[in-house]
Amino acid sequence: MSVKLEVVDIKFPEGVSVIIGQAHFMKTVVDLYEALATSHPQLKFGVAFNESSAERRIFYEGNDDELKKLAVEIAKNLGAGHIFVVAIRNGWPINVLNRIKMVQEVCTIFCATSNQPLQIIVAETDIGRAILGVVDGYSPIRVENEEDRKWRIEFLKKLGYKL
Repeated sequence: MSVKLEVVDIKFPEGVSVIIGQAHFMKTVVDLYEALATSHPQLKFGVAFNESSAERRIFYEGNDDELKKLAVEIAKNLGAGHIFVVAIRNGWPINVLNRIKMVQEVCTIFCATSNQPLQIIVAETDIGRAILGVVDGYSPIRVENEEDRKWRIEFLKKLGYKL
């Protein structure tokens, strides 16, 4: 038995965020739809879920055709069983992440990001594929200075957060 490792580049348009996780049942796609649809009315989203049974289908839902297609494409490229992909617009992962975590089928969240580049490390065995980890953006090269800190605080205030 052998294991093959692959790095899968995840591409998505600017203004879109992606959440990738693992769940355990085909109803996941419906429950994620409900969690997202009730989060706020302006949110646009697509959800895809890779079934792991003998049928091995990709189930999908959403309220935006482009984001449904994107979620399916990412799920297909990853090819791992029991993973889900959520693509959102008009919101941020922070707006929906706790709702997603509370969906009873959700086991793990691998990433929730608007960053690019995004790479997923996938292992493949003789029975299937699995997500091992995530490379979310670039590695840091320095510690923030006082000017950076002021920028960060002002940016968060501009987004409506208080410090």
